[in-house]
Amino acid sequence: MNVIIANEAKSTLANLDIDVIKSIDGVYDVDELVDMFKNFFFARMILDITAIKDYQNITNLQKISINLDTAKIILLLPATPEMSSSSFLSKLISMGIYNFTTNLEGVKYLLSHPNTYKDVAHIQQLSDLSGTINDKVMGGTRVIGIKNVTNHAGATTLIYMLKKELEQTYGMTAYAIELNRHDFAYFNDKNMISTTEQDLGAALLKAKDATVVLVDLNDTDDDSSCGDVLYLIEPSSIQLNKLMRKNRRIFEDLKGKKIVLNKSLLKHSDIMDFEYEAKTKVFYNLPPLNERETGKNPILGDLLAKIGIIKGKEKEDEGKIFGLFRR
Repeated sequence: MNVIIANEAKSTLANLDIDVIKSIDGVYDVDELVDMFKNFFFARMILDITAIKDYQNITNLQKISINLDTAKIILLLPATPEMSSSSFLSKLISMGIYNFTTNLEGVKYLLSHPNTYKDVAHIQQLSDLSGTINDKVMGGTRVIGIKNVTNHAGATTLIYMLKKELEQTYGMTAYAIELNRHDFAYFNDKNMISTTEQDLGAALLKAKDATVVLVDLNDTDDDSSCGDVLYLIEPSSIQLNKLMRKNRRIFEDLKGKKIVLNKSLLKHSDIMDFEYEAKTKVFYNLPPLNERETGKNPILGDLLAKIGIIKGKEKEDEGKIFGLFRR
């Protein structure tokens, strides 16, 4: 059964021949609509956007996307240049709203042929999406991407430990998002989200109130939503040899980027040799850590300070603390 919420398009939607379990018309505050339907079962919701009070304010549409199942919503838009612009439609897509139209025939089509991201990807302008996420949605939130360069370099576990450190030691609100996998499910943490590359924008919207969002990029090449990216390398001989056989130009590609040696037992002199051979700088050298340890972890705190998430303490002698870390 379906739901119809109408206002200016009431007469148009009256001609829609479908089974309806609930139909309302008029202008509603977005919080009223969310309260009315967040626990209400329906197959599809045909939502006339003009029924949302102050629908031009993108924040109100974000509340809809966060609190209701966007896969079930068909958004009926007025046929105005503003509502049909690629900029506005890009914002809808970034929220996970893929089903929108300006006419009754479009509603009928989407009822039986709902869109996926691939169907609307051509509409989305990456520049508009990036501006929406970074400037309007994320605000002051730091979005940090973490990507394994060598196989099993430890991005998933490192993200878990960094998130725990931010929350328990520094009292920050932190979210973690992984792309195209479901490893986060094993941590049993509601603020560790598994999603797809296509739905990253919607997931970031849901984490917009966080101080820090850590994104496990996995095999994703697009890191445009991240303010910083850490590239993890396990510097064992076997992993480095595998990496070089796979891509001999890898360190040319990583030149100037933030390379983190993870699960590393390298000494200062070893790091110097690594940098000379790779012809690139190491951003941080991270030793093996016990994810089960509780309490403040000064090594993780030092990494967070170098990224700029927390304020670091000045060192009297560069590299003296912990002995392993180069500034």
